[in-house]
Amino acid sequence: MPADSAISPLQEEKRALRKAAKAARTLAAQRERAAKGDAAGVLRDHFLARFLPGKTLAEEIVVSGYWPMGDEIDPRPLMAALDAFGCRLALPAIRAAGQPLDFRAWRPGDALQPAGFGTQEPPATAEALRPGLLLVPLLAFDGAGYRLGYGGGFYDRSLALLRKAGDILAVGLAYADQQVPAVPREATDQPLDLVVTEGGVVVPGAAANQDGQE
Repeated sequence: MPADSAISPLQEEKRALRKAAKAARTLAAQRERAAKGDAAGVLRDHFLARFLPGKTLAEEIVVSGYWPMGDEIDPRPLMAALDAFGCRLALPAIRAAGQPLDFRAWRPGDALQPAGFGTQEPPATAEALRPGLLLVPLLAFDGAGYRLGYGGGFYDRSLALLRKAGDILAVGLAYADQQVPAVPREATDQPLDLVVTEGGVVVPGAAANQDGQE
């Protein structure tokens, strides 16, 4: 019997959406490059307009970003700005399949090592940190704050663990064109608190999310 016969309708729906979402994200990135735009810089400015370290965001907060892969919107301009404000930075590290992520100290210019899925991570010798703010990559998101990831469940497991331990703010970073009407969800899926795009800030549940932005 084919292995696909064990896939539930929900998982099949997610798989189909991943394919469409990857294509939509690639198209958004291509349009940005063709226009010689600065989506990452605009996203940074939208984020800082809402969360300014020293005012609306504690300067000493640990912020975990991510090292971009493929057509993911680049968080590094935002991370460089947060570093300049004095925030401590971290990057996720893959512990093992089926496990939550580790978070290791990192600053712009620090050495990284190859990790799974074509990304990079700090070496195991880097200090382990607990983030208070998590910048999350995604394939698609909806107005309720749910995200579609790559299917490994790393961020869902990590967010569940972090939320159980204390306060954590989870902010998705994406192109505006990555928003979809609804992301298929299951009980283990963790919602985001906000999504920031080059178009603005998406607040889950806000009426203005009908057009995707606050």
